[in-house]
Amino acid sequence: MQSYEKLMFQRLKLYLRFWIMSSYTPQTDLPLERSRLIGVILGGVSYGAYLLLTVQAVIALMQRPRHGQKIANNRRALLCYTLITFALTTINFGVNTKYTEMIWIDLRDAPGGPVALIENVMQYRINFVAICCGYVGEWLMQALLLYRCFVIWNWERRVMIPMVALYIGIIAAAIVVLVQAGTGTPFYSINTTIVYLAFQVAHTMLYTILVAKRLLSIRSQMKTAFKAEYDSSTYDTIILMVVESAMAYTVFILIFIVGFAVHSDSLSTLCFLSVIQVQGIAQLFIIIRVARGRAVTHDWSTRNAPAAPTTLAFAGTTSIPAEGTNVAQAAGPEQDSVSDLQSYSVSAKSAEANV
Repeated sequence: MQSYEKLMFQRLKLYLRFWIMSSYTPQTDLPLERSRLIGVILGGVSYGAYLLLTVQAVIALMQRPRHGQKIANNRRALLCYTLITFALTTINFGVNTKYTEMIWIDLRDAPGGPVALIENVMQYRINFVAICCGYVGEWLMQALLLYRCFVIWNWERRVMIPMVALYIGIIAAAIVVLVQAGTGTPFYSINTTIVYLAFQVAHTMLYTILVAKRLLSIRSQMKTAFKAEYDSSTYDTIILMVVESAMAYTVFILIFIVGFAVHSDSLSTLCFLSVIQVQGIAQLFIIIRVARGRAVTHDWSTRNAPAAPTTLAFAGTTSIPAEGTNVAQAAGPEQDSVSDLQSYSVSAKSAEANV
């Protein structure tokens, strides 16, 4: 009799436990859960591409350019920049991957289930570390664009003021987002993120427009000076490189903004997990070209009678003739012009070989 009561008591406990478990239904949002998993996978793919380009950039920066060319004096600065941004991106990607593992393994029995963990990511400190590293990395990448633009425009104040204003706006908006995230506010409820992304797009697009406009102006002056003898393919290649590298990142950020604005957490999650890698990839394309000596150096901009550019170094102070200046008049006597044309012919062949 006693054993029978004991058996019945155990069955009652089993039925009670089963009833409790069956009555607990965690919050479900399958599109959001899928977007987190797919986002991490795509983030891994983009990180792999970023890692490959980082290795290529480091190798190129540590080697001497071909044909005895001399690249930027800021070779070490570019190397340090590449390694620092890579470290920040790696921390960001690693933490996001670890938290994704925690969602479905370590914290799978947490109240609310995976959806609550995805929506309330900022309640866990490791995610705050990830977003901090991501924002600092993005600040450094935008700072490089800022410096390139200033060098191309010879540090003109009319260019510096709007670019610096946008850059300050990027940092200020990021700090507001970090403060709100630090208080545990759900990330997808921080509307300042849209302002931060908008500043990023405006800064990148303004940089692209200013650099392209400057290069087109110089190309036009050279065509006027050298007429039929001048080959503008090098400038066309440089402009195309600048536009393409900025376009991919800009389109990606615009998709992120749309997803955040319409409160599509699934789309926002997909973009959020890859945004810094995409920006890093766009930057590394130019850095690799700089390191290999295949774009424009500041040396060509200091000449009165320009020769075809061969390397891109974005370093030092330039003295590009002002827009509207007749480059042919600045060439000096006729003998100097003939000599310059001869040196241009040699430089143009070298440029063709390097581009």
